[in-house]
Amino acid sequence: MVKHEPKGEERLAAQVGKKAQRRLEARRKMYRSLWFGLGMFGLVGWTVAVPTLIGVALGWWLDRTFPGPPSWTLTFLFLGVAIGCYYAWQWVRQESRHDRF
Repeated sequence: MVKHEPKGEERLAAQVGKKAQRRLEARRKMYRSLWFGLGMFGLVGWTVAVPTLIGVALGWWLDRTFPGPPSWTLTFLFLGVAIGCYYAWQWVRQESRHDRF
């Protein structure tokens, strides 16, 4: 007897279905470990730290290239912190929205 091999679309649909089911089951679990919380804390921290460091590096380069009265390092430091906080807030808001469903 010849076994029916699923087509590419069927295989993809099955894989997506399995991943969606696992994700829903994980979200339904109310218990979250300490490691999960630390991981989230670290992710939010990196979301703020990376744009801040990029802003400082860009500002430092601009201060060395175009010296002048405005401190580009401080300007881009604050801009990097603001961008990082915005992205962290968006990410936390999106995750908390998913937790309700």
